[in-house]
Amino acid sequence: MFSLNNKKAIITGAGSGIGKAMAVLFAKQGAEVHIIEINEESSKIVLNEIRENNGNAYPHICNVSNQNEIVKVFGEIGVHDILINNAGIAHIGKAGTTSDEDFDRVINVNVKGVYNCIFASVPWMKKNGGGVIINMASVASWCGLEDRFVYSTAKGAVAAMTLSVAKDYIHENIRCNSISPGRVHTPFVDGFLQKNYPGREEEMFEKLSKTQPIGRMAKPEEIAALALYLCSDEASFITGTDYPIDGGFLKLNT
Repeated sequence: MFSLNNKKAIITGAGSGIGKAMAVLFAKQGAEVHIIEINEESSKIVLNEIRENNGNAYPHICNVSNQNEIVKVFGEIGVHDILINNAGIAHIGKAGTTSDEDFDRVINVNVKGVYNCIFASVPWMKKNGGGVIINMASVASWCGLEDRFVYSTAKGAVAAMTLSVAKDYIHENIRCNSISPGRVHTPFVDGFLQKNYPGREEEMFEKLSKTQPIGRMAKPEEIAALALYLCSDEASFITGTDYPIDGGFLKLNT
């Protein structure tokens, strides 16, 4: 089950964290993985890990917020079966403390970047006879998170975009779903704690972990496993759906 043999997958932001876990897992399951990254060094690390395990992967260094770059890269890749819109950036701030520049920066990557990749992908998926698109949303799409104004705004747009794409292309055999993680232990979390809570990293990590009722953060590999299922033929009846993977955060917090 969950084989991706003879499938070609494009994963944005695959140089670290959740994207890296997806790239490694998808290659293990037989997919030809195309890594879309802005950080060349990160893409090389993932590429080497995949190839050391006899996987098949190719790097593409570009900025998802630049449509011309994305269209060019997708043209080089050609027909493909899977697109995972994982690239994204975070921002801490309220509406009254978020600058115009920071607002535009987050929207350009987290919303326009998703649109750009879908825009470039759909014609190739049509030629392929269909495909699967996974958008990375967030629990921030569905609840209020303190000091996450523009991030929540962007992820809410991604959730709405998912429904629109699923509706528009259902008769083209293109499925589109989203995944909404809670807190996931990635290098970003470690960097955030080091920057904002020097000397208190362990204490704050424990505090953030306990905001999930299950008592810990998710592992990137757990998010990747859900994405693998949604991209597999076993999930061929699923479209237009968001999947929270949050340790009970949305439903069990009181």
